[in-house]
Amino acid sequence: MSAALAMLAAVLLDRLLGEPRSGHPLVAFGRMAGWIEQRMHVDRRVNGLLAWSLAVLPCVALLALLQRYLPAWSAWCVGVIVLYAALGLRSLAEHAQPVAHALAAGELDQARHAVGRMVSRDTSPLDAGQVAAAATESVLENGNDAVFGALFWFAVLGAPGALLYRLANTLDAMWGYRTPRYERFGWAAARIDDVLNFIPARLTAFTYALCGHFEAALRCWHTQAPQWDSPNAGPVMAAGAGALQVKLGGAAPYHGVWEARPVLGEGATPDAHAIHRALQLLQRGVVLWLVAALLLGLVGGAHA
Repeated sequence: MSAALAMLAAVLLDRLLGEPRSGHPLVAFGRMAGWIEQRMHVDRRVNGLLAWSLAVLPCVALLALLQRYLPAWSAWCVGVIVLYAALGLRSLAEHAQPVAHALAAGELDQARHAVGRMVSRDTSPLDAGQVAAAATESVLENGNDAVFGALFWFAVLGAPGALLYRLANTLDAMWGYRTPRYERFGWAAARIDDVLNFIPARLTAFTYALCGHFEAALRCWHTQAPQWDSPNAGPVMAAGAGALQVKLGGAAPYHGVWEARPVLGEGATPDAHAIHRALQLLQRGVVLWLVAALLLGLVGGAHA
């Protein structure tokens, strides 16, 4: 029950406070990882694995030792703070809602600028439907990366698990690219993130199905996810698109070139309302997870 209450407390903190406006620990970690990369970068897999280990494992081990020797109440509070720092539920809404509001007001240039803060693709060539699709995709995918993945690993391994997951996810965002610089150096960061996300991504996809159009979500997950490059983003976005009854994916511009991508979902082209619906789908999923965690905690306590 203590883990379930910690999850609830962390989600409430995220809702009340959002991400720290300054001094976010992940920013400091990113700087440290950049320092390690500068000194260890050689485009070999072993260097990438060593750099990943040096960046992540001491942080996780230190947290585990701290929680082991702190009094139970203090260790619980530390766990809540760590999970709160790993979550990005309110931040997702703060990034997505300006896109929806700009689209609803007919301010396409403003919407393009706002969605540029959420995605890595070029946004200037996008029309209104493509802007809405980009924002909706980001909400669905980051629902796993910034919310459900952290909750899952906290439930499994406590605060060290949530920290491990979030740091690995951060390094994947920094190093996990198929570019000349990171082709081999970033291999470990990308593969470890894939492994850590394998179960959470499928739980996220099923959560979207439960909280939206169930049959369409499962159908899109089964038929469309295997066509997506990412083994974890595919199920999440295909199921999410099906749950929302919208079409996502399709061609998108990256570095001045339109890249073909499979179509995900079915139904209408996304609009401003689809972005709001994606946020609501994510929020319903979080409530479902918290209720399930509390019920499991009660059942476990009753059998203890």
